[in-house]
Amino acid sequence: MVRHTLGSDVEDNVEVMPLGYNQGVFSGVLPMTSFVDRMGDDATNSGKKGWLVAILELGAWVGVLVTGYLADRLSRKYTIFLAVIIFCIGVIVQTAAMHAASIYAGRFVTGLGVGSLSMAVPLYNAEIAPPEVRGSLVALQQLAITFGIMVSFWIDYGTNYIGGVGAGQKEAAWRIPLALQLVPALILGVGILFMPFSPRWLINNGRDEEALQVLSNARRLPPDSELVQIEFLEIRAQYLFEKETSELRFPQYQDGSRSSNFKLGLHEYMSLITDRSLLYRVAVGSLTMFFQQWTGINAILYYAPSIFKNLGLEGNANSLLATGVVGIAMFLATIPAVIWIDKIGRKPVLVSGAFLMGACHLIVAILTARFSSDWGMHKVAGWVACSLVWVFAIGFGYSWGPCAWILVAEIWPLSVRGKGLSIAASSNWMNNFIVGQVTPSMLQHISYGTFIFFGLFSIMGGFFILFFVPETKGLTLEEMDDVFGAGKKIAVEDQARQDAIMQRLGLFHGTEKERRSDEEYVESKESKN
Repeated sequence: MVRHTLGSDVEDNVEVMPLGYNQGVFSGVLPMTSFVDRMGDDATNSGKKGWLVAILELGAWVGVLVTGYLADRLSRKYTIFLAVIIFCIGVIVQTAAMHAASIYAGRFVTGLGVGSLSMAVPLYNAEIAPPEVRGSLVALQQLAITFGIMVSFWIDYGTNYIGGVGAGQKEAAWRIPLALQLVPALILGVGILFMPFSPRWLINNGRDEEALQVLSNARRLPPDSELVQIEFLEIRAQYLFEKETSELRFPQYQDGSRSSNFKLGLHEYMSLITDRSLLYRVAVGSLTMFFQQWTGINAILYYAPSIFKNLGLEGNANSLLATGVVGIAMFLATIPAVIWIDKIGRKPVLVSGAFLMGACHLIVAILTARFSSDWGMHKVAGWVACSLVWVFAIGFGYSWGPCAWILVAEIWPLSVRGKGLSIAASSNWMNNFIVGQVTPSMLQHISYGTFIFFGLFSIMGGFFILFFVPETKGLTLEEMDDVFGAGKKIAVEDQARQDAIMQRLGLFHGTEKERRSDEEYVESKESKN
């Protein structure tokens, strides 16, 4: 049972590799000689280059906004399939591009698919995975993304040699790495058709027998197994909880019409602003994603070859090689995060990572200010600056990469968790877009000031976590209400309502502690069988 669980977890997280590959591949394409020759001013002008990169993130932001609706209407499974189709259309347009307009259009369309996948895939994985491993899913997904980034960097490095690195370079040098985005996407698109529907979505749509069979097949246990029955009833209890909570809070919008559904969704979002405790959580979630992006991580990932050239590395090959090291450093740093993420508090990890990244930025700024006029005479300083970019990648990989998403996922009461997470994800992609758009102009016009800017924001992010964000590791729902100052005890009310539903379904009797003990006993007995 444990072996099957871990295997399923790895298979599920292969699904997010296209997101990582897509995130990293364009940084190596941008400086390629044949790409610059084909795209002209759009690949060299700082403002246009910013749009060429960031328009994908703008598309992703739009994709995030519509995915919640599509996932509920079409199913998680078919939403992923649709997102893959959109993603592939965008990639094909980019790969066949003869003019910059096709790159702009293709990247926006690809972004729609990326944004949708960034929500739909984790949602599907969380609903199909066994309960005992869901806590590690976020860290494993970040690991898969960083692996995709690392692979893309090294593919760029290899294809850069097709036809030579100078004027004779073939256009295949940049078309091949762009086209290779199709490989993991098509694997995901075909594979998802053979995967079951999410049991949560099936129950939401009244298909209980199918949901029970999906759980039985996924756990490799008979449908009447105690473990399968408990998990089925827990999912059904969650569905009833959300339905009854909505009926209790907004009874006037329960007739099922499109108008009522729209107003219901709007009022559910408005409740996040009108309730002081929830507004605090909205601020924590949104600002955590804000500071994650303004550490400058995607400034590095999107423009690493240009940054390394500015630090004294000569030639595209050397800058792409250094960029490949960024991918390796971040990937390796994410591995221990998967192991310790639930053993160490969120705050120590985030604060230490923020201060480490801030220090790297500021030292690079000092070195650039002093020696950039003649890196050739100060090669050691140049290599120190490059090394600090790699250390920065390590700092992000073990901290703000996985841990920021874990923090923003666990701060919400059950009744508003989906809405709260969507706001945080929206903040992430919008700030990602802004960073991608402004970075080339910053590098051109303020030079080392770019590193000072991102360094200060990294340090500000550390202080934000230190002084304004409570430690959330291991907190119960009641304790979460206390640290966020909830006068109404929203999470406790939610838990009481959910417990009542569970008792009504015959899922458990007694206290929460007794229920957890019973579940652990059943799980232990099933795994031995």
